[in-house]
Amino acid sequence: MRLDYQGPLPETLGFLLLPRFSMMAFFSAVEPLRIANRIAAQPLFDWTLLSEDGQPVTASNGMTLLADCAIADVHQLPSLAVCSGFGPEQTLSRPLMAWLHRLNQANCVLGGLDTGGFLLAEAGLLEGERVTLHWESLPAFQERFPSIETSDELFELGERRFSCAGGAAAMDMALEVIARRHGSGLAIDVSEQLIHERIRTRSDQQRMSLARRLGIHNRRLVEAISLMERHQELSLPLSEVAHRSGLSLRQLQRLFEQNLGTSPREWYRHLRLERAWHLLIESDMEVMSVGLACGFASGSSFSRAFRTRYGLSPREVRRQHAI
Repeated sequence: MRLDYQGPLPETLGFLLLPRFSMMAFFSAVEPLRIANRIAAQPLFDWTLLSEDGQPVTASNGMTLLADCAIADVHQLPSLAVCSGFGPEQTLSRPLMAWLHRLNQANCVLGGLDTGGFLLAEAGLLEGERVTLHWESLPAFQERFPSIETSDELFELGERRFSCAGGAAAMDMALEVIARRHGSGLAIDVSEQLIHERIRTRSDQQRMSLARRLGIHNRRLVEAISLMERHQELSLPLSEVAHRSGLSLRQLQRLFEQNLGTSPREWYRHLRLERAWHLLIESDMEVMSVGLACGFASGSSFSRAFRTRYGLSPREVRRQHAI
């Protein structure tokens, strides 16, 4: 979604659909553009659906969309959104990588919806850029591409790259593009047609606040949990968590038991195991590396804790979610 587009109308956007793409993210990006055309009573935007071979593509929800053409038939586009979902890197072939590089050289603005950033990063097209993805996928992306700057914003709009967290965030990104191109009045009208009560900015959080998500109101307990969430690879000692939250260790213990029905130690372990689950299904990291990235000192301790929590070994979970 090009920020400096000065070409003729309608502005054409390409959507590359990859197997198991997120239908929610795709429709959230397209529908605001369709409604903008209707309200403006003129074709402001047009879009074309692409697949690698020109064949229909099945989304993660099992629904299938027809493609307008194969990538080999497209040599230039103002903008291209890569639409993917689970296991994004497994859909990146050499012909697709070469095509993305040709579009980049032809001055096409490239972006990703949901996990589309994985493919652009794998193709070497995100160096020096800032990218956001769905919060579940961010840990795996950060482990695989540590040199690429990430954010947990709803979307990122740059001069040559764009990205969004998927889901309804694609709608907010499309509304921002409409506002920049054709005025905030049109964007507001489109938002109201979508029963979207307000246009969220890029800095709105992907997830609910901790207090709302967990139903807790003690400020120091919220800070303690936030510290745990931010320090999962190199776990903080509980004494340090308590100190930095303005609590004694005994107070920390009591707040966890009273509000969450568990101990701080168990809660911290649960967070690390949850992160491990996402890394196992969202990345191709070795199981041992996943354990180390989640603060476990050895493969055996990781496997024991993981099986106790989920009833399956890390390898069994990976096999179940393999494409």
